[in-house]
Amino acid sequence: MIVPVIMAGGSGTRLWPLSRTLNPKQFLPLTGQHTMLQQTVQRLSGLSMSNPMTICNEEHRFIVAEQLRDIDALGPVILEPVGRNTAPAIALAALADQQQGKDSLLLVLAADHVIEDKAAFHHSIEQALPLAQAGNLVTFGIVPNSPQTGYGYIQAGAAVAAGFTVNRFVEKPNIETAEAYVASGDYFWNSGMFLFRSSAYLEALGKHRPDILEACQLSMATLTPDLDFVRLDVAAFTACPDESVDYAVMEQTDKAVVVPLDAGWNDIGSWSAVWDVMDKDANGNATKGDVLLEASDNNLVMAEGRLVSLLGVKDLIVVDTKDAILIADKHRVQDVKMLVNRLKSAGRTEWRNHREVYRPWGHYDSIDAGERYQVKRIFVKPGAKLSVQMHHHRAEHWIVVSGTAKVTKGEQTLLVTENESIYIPLGTVHALENPGKVPLELIEVQSGTYLGEDDIVRLEDRYGRAPN
Repeated sequence: MIVPVIMAGGSGTRLWPLSRTLNPKQFLPLTGQHTMLQQTVQRLSGLSMSNPMTICNEEHRFIVAEQLRDIDALGPVILEPVGRNTAPAIALAALADQQQGKDSLLLVLAADHVIEDKAAFHHSIEQALPLAQAGNLVTFGIVPNSPQTGYGYIQAGAAVAAGFTVNRFVEKPNIETAEAYVASGDYFWNSGMFLFRSSAYLEALGKHRPDILEACQLSMATLTPDLDFVRLDVAAFTACPDESVDYAVMEQTDKAVVVPLDAGWNDIGSWSAVWDVMDKDANGNATKGDVLLEASDNNLVMAEGRLVSLLGVKDLIVVDTKDAILIADKHRVQDVKMLVNRLKSAGRTEWRNHREVYRPWGHYDSIDAGERYQVKRIFVKPGAKLSVQMHHHRAEHWIVVSGTAKVTKGEQTLLVTENESIYIPLGTVHALENPGKVPLELIEVQSGTYLGEDDIVRLEDRYGRAPN
């Protein structure tokens, strides 16, 4: 049995404004109906695999659990309190496997890659199996179709079974060097995907970076179970060195083997890469949403909630969300992160979250705000409940649009149905629950001197969230 290990960290700043820190690209349906995380798991169907072990940032835990539960693929979710790169993340998965008394083959995958040819992907995995079973650390090398300067490269050595020994890993080259690599036929793009036994990885990590292994062992020594999640010792993991698996292990070991992969791979590292993988019209335009084009060529247009029209332009990236619009030259998309950095420096919030914010109980959309008021549309899933809470600085009015709300207001418990409303005075302990079988939608009007989310004093929470 192979255990998929899905690396679901990262912030995806180059795909702003669609990708944001609290909802990055791996959790978005960029190239289909399902999110990139879901597609990563779904393309494993047909292979002998367990449910995945997923490693993610603690802030993303409920998104990960919900998306995997939606496709019936929820396995252990290891929560990183801080990001420490890929070498420690994979060590956590290998240690978790060993703690269960297993020595599984771990198939390490990024949650945000596109692979168009599922059959070719499966074939490469099957070819890699005997090499990994023999104790090698297998990486998958993408067969290059052009000289690219945005990827690292792997130089192949002697043939071994269906792969090659690894001569060396090289950093992202300039264009002349990349052309020479591709012309030689000896180089592959570095995909960041791996297959090896958990024991083989831990042995190599212990040999070449014992400090990382020790920090991960300490962080896993006293695990805290929390619903579907595994929480680490925060202090121990925070003290772990930040290092990639390439630097820590793959470039040091003599057991590295590369297996070719030619399956329409793309790491979706920029908006131009999204344009590359999307279907296009006769003029080279890729669109999603309500889009109207006239005399325009080779554009990418993504419209979230309104009509977006282009006239007489070419090579543009246009991404429209509810609270931000990006218009960029397609050849400058690597610089989107500069805009994100400026938003951070200015103290704005658009880099961090969307107007629509997801919670374990559902989501809300902040549709209007002023100096002393804020209006939200709140959607609560059937059977879900917001925390029992109170506020020091605001009162709330709830108007039910559809469904039925079970409301705790002080000592009272009330049912509020469609076209009915209820007032929650400042300082009153309250809770909102959907007891029904259909989604609950309501309008919330907040009023008060301070309306920040940190004015939520949680008294009880079924999802294990700490009091604010």
